[in-house]
Amino acid sequence: MAGRILVVDDVATNRIVMKVKLAAACYAVDQAENGADALKAARDTMPDLILLDVMMPDMSGLDVCRALKADPATADIPVVLITALTDRGSKMEGLEAGADDFLTKPVEEVTLLARVRSLLRASDSVRELRGRNDTVSAFGFAEPAVGFEGKVHPGRIALVAPGPKGAVLWKAAIDDRIGGEVRIIPRETALTEATSEDRDAPDVFVISVDLAQRNEGLRLLSDLRSRPGTRHAATVMILPEGDTERAAIALDLGANDVLHDPFDAKELAIRISAQLERKRQIDRMRAGVRAGLDAAITDPLTGLYNRRYALHRMEQMMADVGGGPAVMMIDLDFFKNINDTYGHVAGDKVLQQVAHRLRAQLRSNDLLARIGGEEFLVVLADTDHEGATDCAERLRHAVGGAGFDIGGNAAPVTVTASVGLSLPGHLSSLSVTPEMLIHQADTALYGAKAHGRDQVSLVRVDAA
Repeated sequence: MAGRILVVDDVATNRIVMKVKLAAACYAVDQAENGADALKAARDTMPDLILLDVMMPDMSGLDVCRALKADPATADIPVVLITALTDRGSKMEGLEAGADDFLTKPVEEVTLLARVRSLLRASDSVRELRGRNDTVSAFGFAEPAVGFEGKVHPGRIALVAPGPKGAVLWKAAIDDRIGGEVRIIPRETALTEATSEDRDAPDVFVISVDLAQRNEGLRLLSDLRSRPGTRHAATVMILPEGDTERAAIALDLGANDVLHDPFDAKELAIRISAQLERKRQIDRMRAGVRAGLDAAITDPLTGLYNRRYALHRMEQMMADVGGGPAVMMIDLDFFKNINDTYGHVAGDKVLQQVAHRLRAQLRSNDLLARIGGEEFLVVLADTDHEGATDCAERLRHAVGGAGFDIGGNAAPVTVTASVGLSLPGHLSSLSVTPEMLIHQADTALYGAKAHGRDQVSLVRVDAA
């Protein structure tokens, strides 16, 4: 976890006290004594977190916070406002300015360090995802994040309270302030949604620390963090007033924010809205990384795996089975005539339909890749000679058994396929590589073409 923290306070004693506390927890601490210095230090050193006093002589901490959030270079740096002000208006103004939290002096060390750990953990996640996105882009694999174009969904908020009365009060407090779907759900429903990967799972959970039993909310938080359907959901924990010890525990267990009851309805709404926005940002980056990685291993025309991934996957398949896999090279016969007669757009449509037909004939654990213009690779993970031969004939028939629609007023075109099949043998030799098996299947493919095309040619591979 990164740990460079910028402490901003016009009182030297306050800065020193804060530095001692943070240094004892092994954080690196920089200091600034006014707003102008804070903005410069933030841009120059890019700290992982800023602890910012509100009352300063040159400009208020609120203005500094707004300036930080308005600058793309510093907008993602978490900011905690620290002040002696205790009125509701100052707190709301600080949160609305973009601060991640608003702590009142004197700040308890347990509360401070728990909040620091939580914010640095979240900041690290954002930095890691952004780094992966940048790497994907640098290699030319950047793709639009599917599912984030157009109108953004308003957000789904789930309330888990000790009883129906409390949940209804929470819902009434935020319904008109949150532009999203607010549901009251029992603990059991939250756990059910946590076990699935439903796209409609809640974006934000608001959970009471005590449900039917004391600390049951904390146990629910741990469950939500450990399960696939809710692992990336944001969580706001509601605790009794003054319960700083369990607030620290909640943050360390993975809560994104904590709030003490009785709370201000506007404050809860602001904190939920902030968590929604952060989750959307992280979801966009995560989807971008996923799309980029998919682009790196797939053929953009057919959506099949490309040669790079196919070789890697073949190595895994060869290590997983005692016998060698059955390998096929499939080539479309006289495919150049399609491009020359109807154009490359028509040829692309045929390739896409061929990919679909081949995929429909294979099992989920079989490998299908496009490794050349009209060449496809098939690797059967676990099959015998008869099963491999039958599969090769099915694939040949799937291509040549019906015409291909190329659009316009043109009649469906007929395309046949030649298949070279390398039958599995005993692969005890460490010298056998995926390239060698592909070469054997390619040799068999030449045989199929030499004997008239639109047929399957076999070769047996043994490597002792």
